[in-house]
Amino acid sequence: MAREALGFVEAHRHYAPFIAFLLAFGESLAVISLLVPATVILVGMGPLIAAGGLGFLPVWAGATLGAALGDTVSYWVGRYFKDRVRSFPILRNHLDMLDKGERFFRRHGVWSVFLGRFFGPLRAVVPLVAGMFEMPRLPFQLANVGSAALWAFVLLAPGSAAMKLFGW
Repeated sequence: MAREALGFVEAHRHYAPFIAFLLAFGESLAVISLLVPATVILVGMGPLIAAGGLGFLPVWAGATLGAALGDTVSYWVGRYFKDRVRSFPILRNHLDMLDKGERFFRRHGVWSVFLGRFFGPLRAVVPLVAGMFEMPRLPFQLANVGSAALWAFVLLAPGSAAMKLFGW
């Protein structure tokens, strides 16, 4: 699936920022991220940026915005539904993951939003938990956007830099 997605990106380079946005959004949306293999595809987009003559900045911005929006949506779902989130059909089989996210959030507070972005299972629930516990919006968004920008850079930059460094 990842190979086909990267082939699509290569064939439709002009859509790369939008594709990066959609992938990062899906990867950051609560629980849905478990079904979206976006990390592998985003890492694979790094070399395509350099090899295909794509601008790094638009693809990075697309991935950053998608990741930040996905976490924001998850935060608002948690804030609106609170403990009723536990009864969502999609979460019934992942309550242990939600419990781990709660423990991580209680332990690290605002930093859990930043750090959770870099750990797959936590990325799927920490923003949801932050909303459930009514974390103030400004600290949440600062951690959310900052971590989204760094996360997108970490996924895209190495492959792009390697392609340029080795002249491939």
